[in-house]
Amino acid sequence: SFYLPQYAQPFFIFSIIWVGTSYFSKKYLLDYNKRIYHLFIDIIKRNFMIFALIAICIYIFQTPYYSRLIVFGTIITTTFFEFGIVSFISYHRRVLDSDIANIKITTNPNLVDINESDEKIINYNIPLPKATKIDDSAYPLLKDNYLRSCPTLFDFIDVNIHIADIPKLETFVLKTHTLYNIENVEALSKQLFINLHKINDFRRINVYLIEVNKILQYGGYFISYGYAIEERKKDILEKYPPVLNYILYSTDFILKRVMPKLPICKECYFAITKGKNRAISKAEILGRLYFCGFRVINTTLIDNSFYFITQKINIPKQDPHPTYGPLIKLKRIGKDGKIINVYKFRTMHPYSEYLQSYIYEQNKLQEGGKFANDFRVTTLGKCMRKLWIDELPMFINLFKGQLKIVGVRPLSIQYFNLYPKEFQEIRIKYKPGLIPPFYVDLPKTFDEIIESEKKYLAAYDKHPFRTDMNYFFKAIYNILFKKARSK
Repeated sequence: SFYLPQYAQPFFIFSIIWVGTSYFSKKYLLDYNKRIYHLFIDIIKRNFMIFALIAICIYIFQTPYYSRLIVFGTIITTTFFEFGIVSFISYHRRVLDSDIANIKITTNPNLVDINESDEKIINYNIPLPKATKIDDSAYPLLKDNYLRSCPTLFDFIDVNIHIADIPKLETFVLKTHTLYNIENVEALSKQLFINLHKINDFRRINVYLIEVNKILQYGGYFISYGYAIEERKKDILEKYPPVLNYILYSTDFILKRVMPKLPICKECYFAITKGKNRAISKAEILGRLYFCGFRVINTTLIDNSFYFITQKINIPKQDPHPTYGPLIKLKRIGKDGKIINVYKFRTMHPYSEYLQSYIYEQNKLQEGGKFANDFRVTTLGKCMRKLWIDELPMFINLFKGQLKIVGVRPLSIQYFNLYPKEFQEIRIKYKPGLIPPFYVDLPKTFDEIIESEKKYLAAYDKHPFRTDMNYFFKAIYNILFKKARSK
């Protein structure tokens, strides 16, 4: 309190100098692609300018009562504080960019490129050069050398792809988690790439998969494996005695699965682990593969490891922000066919949204129009869906005017394409809603869902307000008393 009356006016003047100099020198518009010590030097240069201006002011106004220790001590302390902020921002950006690679993709000029739609894929059925003799193929190379100690894996590969057709010179087999070994391979030069090191140990999984995409020809195969959290849980629970096993699993769950998804904890996690031995689900592994331009041919478990055979069908998606945190934005079709970002709490494993076509091919639809046996949904996610907690963020879309209270469900592109073409054109004329007519009619089949929506839209055309009020109260009744829930 002793210093406040005397220091109030100078503090105000020095604050103006600090803020003004920082603004005009663009101190906080730093290039975070630079090394950290270069960023520190930029801050020191600008703060020295501030230091000089304040020193001049002290000399001109002759303020002997104003402690130089406090003035310059404050500048030095603030400088170190800025070092901390810049270090945090720089590291945070590197972590965010770790799975969103900004890499130039090499494409084949003879193929038709994709447009903005996620549904369009490059034709991967073009003929690839074949081995003329079995000795010149990948078959003996894999069977007698690389996979000699793992005949189960060889048989799995042999059943799913024609190894004897793939030239030996266009086959690439490694056991590495170092990107350098892949980055120096010529683009579009391989038909088959096998990595016998688990995907969990790659610090930047998407960067790795994009590099694999670059070296493969269209229609080429990528084979590897991961240690999925499903097997991780079984191993921990079986390895240790009761009670202790659940304590260890709970600790592992928090450290390996919760921390990497929290903004602040994420930096600490990757700084300590360097991205090694990451806990990753089957859904996330497959979702990342689809995100990076592959389709899954088959998967299997061998010695508790999740092996997959994939085929390159596309360049990686250009989505700069694939969903990873607890609050997600899902691309949905809104009124007039515009793509809107619908907000929800995550109920699925990361990257699950890229697996819709795969899930539909594998399991089709179950009663109620949802995907059958959807392994993408987490245990917590199932509880959130039953309680409608996951849909609370959709009120953001309501306030933005993208949704209304009652209306047809906002659909993904993949699900929307299952609808008849003529009804697609009708459906996009209307704004989607938070509460769909599904909760009024409770249809069981996909055709019944379409009829339910047609019925609602026909009634809405005649009496918009009355229809929405009628559907709203009927839906609430079914939700409260008939236990109608999303699965």
